[in-house]
Amino acid sequence: MAGNIRNTAVLGSAVLLGGLLALGLVWSGSNIKGAAEVWQQSSRSVTVRGLAEREVPADLVLWPFNYSVSANSLSDLEQQLSSDEQAIRDFLEAQGFASEHVSSTPPRITDQFSNQYGGQRPDERYRAEATLLLRSPDVEGVIEAIPSATSLVREGVLLSPSYEYRTEFLFTGLDAIKPDMIAAATADARNAAQQFAEDSGSQVGHIRQATQGYFSIEDLDSYTPQTKRVRVVTTVDYSLQD
Repeated sequence: MAGNIRNTAVLGSAVLLGGLLALGLVWSGSNIKGAAEVWQQSSRSVTVRGLAEREVPADLVLWPFNYSVSANSLSDLEQQLSSDEQAIRDFLEAQGFASEHVSSTPPRITDQFSNQYGGQRPDERYRAEATLLLRSPDVEGVIEAIPSATSLVREGVLLSPSYEYRTEFLFTGLDAIKPDMIAAATADARNAAQQFAEDSGSQVGHIRQATQGYFSIEDLDSYTPQTKRVRVVTTVDYSLQD
């Protein structure tokens, strides 16, 4: 009789332990499934790029006047340099540009007889180049004055235009428009993410990571250097939700 009681107790304990184990497996399996779903949802994201562009007028112009003179003596060379510099300054003043916006560089003097012999030597021994630079915020004034610069040639100033000494139009107000452009690029990125989410049956969540690209400033085209195109691209990583 006692043996039967012990067997019944052991059997009951085993059944209870088995039930508890089964319940634990069900509970842990449910938790594992829930954790997997959370992990799967948290890993869903989309990376998109947003673009913002704006056309702005140049607010600063660099107008260089590179000129050259030749002479057989250094004193004559210096006199011609001084005369041509004054002619350019007078021209700019007549066009309405302030003298404080004009700066000059030291002349670059070459002895043309150096390493030249006989008939290879030019008529004049010395040659000098110098540059006067107008740095002005009056962009429209420079555009209007450029065609009139030919009057300097008629006065005997030998201008030497080249790519190195080309007129440059610059935009210096980037800091003022940066915040609005970054906001526009971010909004463009969100629109792209929203379209992707709609196509995949999801919703756009929070920003997981964002990277701002660099700002580029370029001429609108080769014929309109006084108008600039400012461009920025942002890369944004959004989470996706069901």
